[in-house]
Amino acid sequence: MRTYLHINLANQAIKQEQLGGKDLGHAGRHFIAKTLLEAGVAKVDPLSPENPLIFSAGPFAGTNFSNANRLSVGCKSPLTGGIKEANSGGTFAFALGQLEIAGFTLNGASNDWVIIHIPQDGDITFDSADGFMGMGNIETAKKLHEKYGDKVSIGLCGPVGEYQGLLAGIAFSDNENRPVRLAARGGVGAVMGSKKVKAIIVEKNKMPPLHDRKGMMGSLKQYGKLLNESEPVQTMKKYGTAVMADFTNHIGGLPTRNFTAGQVISKEEGRLEVGGDFIHEQNGGRGGDVSHACMPGCLIKCSNIYVDKDGNELVSPLEYETLSLLGTNCGLYDPDDIARMNYLANDLGIDTIEVGATIGVLMDAGEGEFGDKDFMISVFDDLRAANERGKLLAGGTARVGEHFGVKRVPVIKKQAISAYDPRVIEVTAISMMVTAQGADHTAGNVPAYRSKGKSLADMAAASYDMQVNTAVADSLGLCIFGRSVTNENLRLIADAINSAHDAGMEPDDILEMGREALRLEHEFNIQAGFTLADDELPEFFTTEPLAPTNKVSGLRSADVNEHMKELVGYETST
Repeated sequence: MRTYLHINLANQAIKQEQLGGKDLGHAGRHFIAKTLLEAGVAKVDPLSPENPLIFSAGPFAGTNFSNANRLSVGCKSPLTGGIKEANSGGTFAFALGQLEIAGFTLNGASNDWVIIHIPQDGDITFDSADGFMGMGNIETAKKLHEKYGDKVSIGLCGPVGEYQGLLAGIAFSDNENRPVRLAARGGVGAVMGSKKVKAIIVEKNKMPPLHDRKGMMGSLKQYGKLLNESEPVQTMKKYGTAVMADFTNHIGGLPTRNFTAGQVISKEEGRLEVGGDFIHEQNGGRGGDVSHACMPGCLIKCSNIYVDKDGNELVSPLEYETLSLLGTNCGLYDPDDIARMNYLANDLGIDTIEVGATIGVLMDAGEGEFGDKDFMISVFDDLRAANERGKLLAGGTARVGEHFGVKRVPVIKKQAISAYDPRVIEVTAISMMVTAQGADHTAGNVPAYRSKGKSLADMAAASYDMQVNTAVADSLGLCIFGRSVTNENLRLIADAINSAHDAGMEPDDILEMGREALRLEHEFNIQAGFTLADDELPEFFTTEPLAPTNKVSGLRSADVNEHMKELVGYETST
């Protein structure tokens, strides 16, 4: 059994609910979709007290089961107007699991800014946030640890979230207590800010009790063995997520200068400075950590601690989406420069995909030149100052593009497209089109799919399969980078859940959970008023050829959704 907390912020009352069995297996993204839909949240103002903010940990939280301590955060998105589940690594779900807490919901809004403290003894307090407001996340986390100690994990609303900027995510502690693991997308940090919750402090404890500890430990070891034998996992462990830049650049799908090109010409033949091979060699040679675990127990270790030429830490982590959207998309090609921008984004607690796409649109509008580092810093300065321009920019890519009358605005459902150009990487494009989450690659990323000669039906099927598998991972608190093992060993995963919680889960139950999560999310968005038009790619992807392949996209939402309907058996859009 684990406890779920329903927290009423207005009167600081807490209702406890006991969860057990299959309920603990149906966590994360599935739990969020089911809860929000049943609560009738689809039609509420996302920045009103009526929008609940849900934090859900998976069934393995608190243990050392590899890549299984991710946290899901969910609400109605103020950025997209639809459903949002944003997830994060770090230690927050781990700490919740150690306290035998399955998660909690923040209901209503606080009268004054508060810090919620969840200690080992269960006596939850609402402390004043005075003295912690307005400063950057790095300094805030340091001060919070001075007050609450080092053996805690922090969930933090940054300065942009304080004024409900839609770029804002929620920052969580990594293994070394940096507040740099973000549930970044969809404006979840703005919702936390609307509730006047500055931070949530969860004390760490010890591994929680398990139904069959021996069985669970056996599954843990077998899963770890399979990860260590997986070639994709070992590639990710060595080169990190930056290795994806080598691939997308090679095939011509790396977003460059606001999606006007798909490839960067390397200074040194065969070497991409923002790619995994170059960064691995440079960072390792400088003394940086090239294989760093973002959460306790993870064997994949795809994160990093990136350092400058003198061995001083610049940022952790420096990862693919940031290297592209905040890097090549803005005309930056030196990983040191991108790392410095990444640090500024982390300190503000904002989504590097959304802010990178926003800056790219500003540059396209002539507000700044591509590659102008000083201009980029001025954007971060405005966001930090919360001045008139900063609040405009905090609205994100779609709203900034509309304000400046830009033709080339790379968004779907008002959320910035991630680092896979739809003209070349077509199956991921389908996932970003049809997902209820907005343009989110993590909803079903299949970048290496060879689409040449394949029908739309084939590509839609490949997208749907990955969408289901991703929804499964997001519902179990699993990182998707273990999917080469997870997807092929659902019996092992079911047995592990059963050993942990006597859940009676079967492999088919796990797959059905993923399928149902997708159905519930689509139903939410339909209730929120989404139609086929919201699934459409921006027009420039269908009319502007992408160098060097000279491809345009032929994907249309009506055609894509017709095939999706055949696969899932229900309307995905209206």
